[in-house]
Parts: sequence; structure tokens; C-alpha cells
Amino acid sequence: MTEPTSPLQIRDFRRFWLARFMAVLATMAMVVVIGWQTYDIARSDYGMSRAAAAFQLGLLGLFQFVPLFFLTPVAGLAADRFDRRKLAAFANSIDLCIALALGALTHFDALNLPLLFGLAAAHGTARVFSGPALSAIAPNIVPPSLLPRAIAFNSIAWQGASVTGPAAGGLLFAAHPELPYWTAAVLLGLSAGLILTIRKLALPAVRRDVHPVRQMGEGLSFVWNERFLLGCITLDLFAVLLGGATALLPVYARDILQVGPEGLGQMRAAPALGAAVVALTLAFRPLHRNVGSKMLWAVVVFGGATIGFGLSRHFPLSLALLALLGAADMVSVFIRSSLVQLNTPDEMRGRVSSISGLAISASNELGEMQSGLAAALLGATGAVVFGGAAAIIVTAVWAAIFPELRRAKTFAPQYRAAAPPGNAAETLKESAT
Repeated sequence: MTEPTSPLQIRDFRRFWLARFMAVLATMAMVVVIGWQTYDIARSDYGMSRAAAAFQLGLLGLFQFVPLFFLTPVAGLAADRFDRRKLAAFANSIDLCIALALGALTHFDALNLPLLFGLAAAHGTARVFSGPALSAIAPNIVPPSLLPRAIAFNSIAWQGASVTGPAAGGLLFAAHPELPYWTAAVLLGLSAGLILTIRKLALPAVRRDVHPVRQMGEGLSFVWNERFLLGCITLDLFAVLLGGATALLPVYARDILQVGPEGLGQMRAAPALGAAVVALTLAFRPLHRNVGSKMLWAVVVFGGATIGFGLSRHFPLSLALLALLGAADMVSVFIRSSLVQLNTPDEMRGRVSSISGLAISASNELGEMQSGLAAALLGATGAVVFGGAAAIIVTAVWAAIFPELRRAKTFAPQYRAAAPPGNAAETLKESAT
């Protein structure tokens, strides 16, 4: 049988890709509308000032993060002990129920801030179980040599849906406020069904005689002892946490650039558009050399574009800077995701992916909290500019305290203390020598 030369030649990967695209499309459409409704309700129904309403957006991110923080170890272990397909489909089903609830509450004009915060927390719970399960499926359905390209194609699914989802959410909301939620519910149902059509995967060889709490700790220990992975994950955590501007986009859309929900959808889509272009390029021409320094410079560009967006008062320029921000972030995401997957044995992929996912979620959701608090103190513009400058400073500090990052030339696991025999990391290491 001829070995595949592209992940798209593998039937299960095509189904996995489409399921992920539909799920992200649905949730992105929901998220942009939830952000708009939170800010608009705070301003209109509660009579809050711009600063106070911006702080509510920060609280929205916090409510999504809390379940991620507490349930991440459990979700990671679940992805290593149970059928990853069923776990991902179940998480999508939770999001489907959330979409139906939001649609009904919007239809009856019954939404308020407590309800929005509660449903945001439920969405965070669904994400904490979906992320590790989905991340751990891909390495099981493609050969190790194709995994970097599979990660790039996954990023295309994610970023492509992130482009169309916010824009579609804004347009559907403008047409009929509850329509984005009904559409999301249909897409999430289709995604869950498609995931279950992937062939049954062998359960990872996780020891059943070891206490679950100890197994959760093994994932933390693995990441802590791998300085390369630790540096990559924490760089993304702190740079994006401080440099995130997306939480304040409703402020820019409503009060600064004054472009309304349609403009908000375009702004939410712009970073994903830039990222999708880069992901498409990497799918066919993946990075091979000087990956560490490229990741560091990508974060610097991310910070610079964030500063430029914060200062811009011209809508087309703002969109261009957001697209540049997303393109730079995609380079960092591609390198980090490849390293995490290729340096992790299959029996630990769920736990390590959950830790990586927690860092991503912390940088996003806590970044929203930080942005909301900074906006309350410095104003929206001051908060965004401060965050971009902080991301650049963090990159310089990490380049100094984690020299492994700037010295890394390839994806080969040169900094692993020990690698279980026969895993993908060893395969790549042998092929690189």
C-alpha cells in the first residue's frame, strides 16, 4: 500500500478536519455575538460607563477561564484513558445545548449579565474537554512524518473558521439576533456526528494501576522538565495574556471606530484571516530551520502590530494591523504545536495537550480579564498599547532565560531529557541525524 504524502489523502483526517472546522465556525460565531451582547447590555440596560462595560468583557473571559483552570487535569487524563472521539463529541454536544439556550434567551429578550457569565462558564467547561481530546486524535490518524503538515492543515481549519465565523456571526446577528445561535447549534451537531465516524482508535497504553491524581501530575512533571516545551508554552502564555487586544474589540467597534456589530465581526475575523494565509503557506511549505528564532521574532511582530492597532483610528488600517497580528501569532502557534505533539509520547498526549491548552486559554481568557482591568484604568487605547509593549518585553526576557528557544534550529527533540522508545519524537530525531 502506498504511503500517503499528504494528510488530506487520509479519510479519517479529512473527517477530523471538517468536524473541527464546523465546531470552530460555530463557536466563533457565538463568541463574537456574546461579546457584543455583553458590552451592549452593560451599556444600555445597566447604564454603565465605557470603562465599566469594558471591565464586564474582562469578567466574561474570567468566567470562561475558571472551569478551564480547575478541570484541565481531569480533562487531560480523560483524553488519555477514554475514547477520544466520544469525549470530543460529548463536548460539542454541551456547546450545542449552550447555543440553543442563548438562542432562546435572545429570542425572548431575556438575556442579562449573570446569564451571559453563567453560559460563558459552561462554554469554558466544554472547551476544557474538547481541546485535549481533539489535539490527541490527530497524531493517531496520521504518520509522524506528516504530523507538522497535519498541524498546519488543522490551523487552516481553525483559522479559516475563525475568519468566517465572526463575520458570519455579526451579519447573522444584524439580520436576526438569535440566528447565529441556531446556526451554531446545527454546525455543532454535524461536527459531533462526524467525529464519531472516525475509525475507533486504540486506547493509549496508560497504566490503570496508578492513581489518577499521580497520573495528572505526570503531565505537569513532563512539561516542567522539558525546558524547550516549558519555554514555548510559557512564552505564549505571558505574551498573549499581556498583548491580547481582541477582548476590547467591542469597545473599538461601538465607541472608538464606530463600525457597529458588522464591523466587530470584520475585526474579529481579521486576525484569523492573516493566520489562515500563513497556515496555508505552512501546510505546503512548513518551517524546517531556525524555528526557535522565528518563533521569537513572530511574537515581537505580534506585539508591534498590537501597539499599531491600539493607536489606529482608521478602520482599514486597523483591519490590516489585526491581520498582521494574526499572521505573526500563527507562526508562533505552528512551531509550538509541532513541538508539543512531536515531543510527547502517545500515552501522555492528552495530559500534555491539556496543559498546553490551559496555557492558551489562560492567555486568552485571563488576557481578556487583564485587558478589561487595564481598560478600566488606562482606557481602551492605553490598555492595548501597554499590552503590545509588554509582549515585546516578555519575548526579550524569555530569549534570555530560555536560550534553548533561540538556539533551536529544527523541530528535532534536541532538548528532551528522555524519550520513550518508538515514539514520534525518536523517529524524527533519527531522521534528522
